[in-house]
Amino acid sequence: MQKRSHSPFLLAAKPLLAKIVGHLRPHFDYISVLATDDRGLSYFALPGETRTAEPMWVQRGFVFRAQRDGKVAEYACAVLPGDSAAKAAADIRARLEALLTDPTLITFPQIPDEPATSEYLGEIEEDPFAANPEAILIRLAALREKLTDGKVVVMAQSRYECVDVSRLFLSPNRSLMQSFLWSQAYLFGVARRGQMSKMSYRPASGRKGLEILRTLETSVPELARELSDLLDAVPMEPGEYEVILDPDMAGTLAHEAFGHGVETDMFFKKRARAVEYLGKRVGSDLVTMYDGAAGVDQTGSYLFDDEGVFSSKTCVIEKGIFKSGISDTLSALALKIPRTGNGRREAYSHKAYARMTNTYFAPGASSLGDMIASVKHGWKLSQLNSGMEDPRNWGIQLICMVGREIKDGKFTGRVASPIVCSGYVPDVLSAVSMVSGDFELGGSGACGKGHKEYAKVSSGGPYVKTKMRLG
Repeated sequence: MQKRSHSPFLLAAKPLLAKIVGHLRPHFDYISVLATDDRGLSYFALPGETRTAEPMWVQRGFVFRAQRDGKVAEYACAVLPGDSAAKAAADIRARLEALLTDPTLITFPQIPDEPATSEYLGEIEEDPFAANPEAILIRLAALREKLTDGKVVVMAQSRYECVDVSRLFLSPNRSLMQSFLWSQAYLFGVARRGQMSKMSYRPASGRKGLEILRTLETSVPELARELSDLLDAVPMEPGEYEVILDPDMAGTLAHEAFGHGVETDMFFKKRARAVEYLGKRVGSDLVTMYDGAAGVDQTGSYLFDDEGVFSSKTCVIEKGIFKSGISDTLSALALKIPRTGNGRREAYSHKAYARMTNTYFAPGASSLGDMIASVKHGWKLSQLNSGMEDPRNWGIQLICMVGREIKDGKFTGRVASPIVCSGYVPDVLSAVSMVSGDFELGGSGACGKGHKEYAKVSSGGPYVKTKMRLG
């Protein structure tokens, strides 16, 4: 294993930032700075073309947060102003003080600044930044060529993306630093027969390096069979069915049903119905759900959030009872609830929101075989396409690409695609009747919020049996 190293840019900036914070400290009730230096790589192997690009996650800059008399202001910059700590601090102070004169600013309780010093360095097997880019493209091209047979699978593409994350947080009492790499990769295929085309894919992800490509390389035969099966897929006959959700589908159910709806800035803005259910039953006894950057290791994991709060593992639902939301600093202070380390920014120049990290159902005691055997008439659903929710009214919709019919406890061989799954969140969670002992997290996507502020997340857990409306 290879240990990551902290950004030389941040290490060089740290003494200067500490002096700037020291100059600003007497003028505000609270002052901090988050410094970021994230670099990344993207590789694509398409039919007749290979190329590289820079991912959307790349950033380098600083954001200062100040509080005075309860009001909070932030100033972000790509380059520190001035040629000395004193001059930079004077410029930053003037900008923050001008922002704090805004009469519309909300007053919050005092932001805590508990003493803490900590750092984290991640580890990987294969460093993508040390690898030959041509060798990576050759590897991706070989993946898509292996899947494409020219008869059933007529087109395929593969992608690999990685981001080397490096963050520094400083306040008068806190000095935190973290550096780690996360990767995600995909293999997409398109099967065609006459005028019919069907698409499916396999993802891989983790706080890992190029080694995640091995997962895709072993998935090719299964994906090829699935694409062939999809050419015989039938339209879904609308109705309510028993469904077995695979870990990716179940994780997205958790993410959409009790993810955005329990972000506590939504509580503060009165935009989430979930706040009315704190301490109340929202699911069956088999439903236990967590969110947290601590406790598991996937693309949504980190040591501290973008407000300098250590990560945690939050039990959102315990045996069907809604226990807690996930919070950023300001909403937690306003609501007088614990800070959970979920304050996240798309980039240093963006606002911090309460955001999900790794969201998942806890494993149960059933086997997948027993779950399938228990179904009178229903579907096993996999290969998520998309998901969305309505936190005010608690409606949920998931779209998947593969549904396999089950009758009298056995697969019939019929496949449906695509499938729209919908329901009212408490009804779907209350109908959960079996949960498998499996546990799998996937972090190959991103989560949008508000004006599409994106954050890297993962979701998953076990197989979950429930009831949903399909169409």
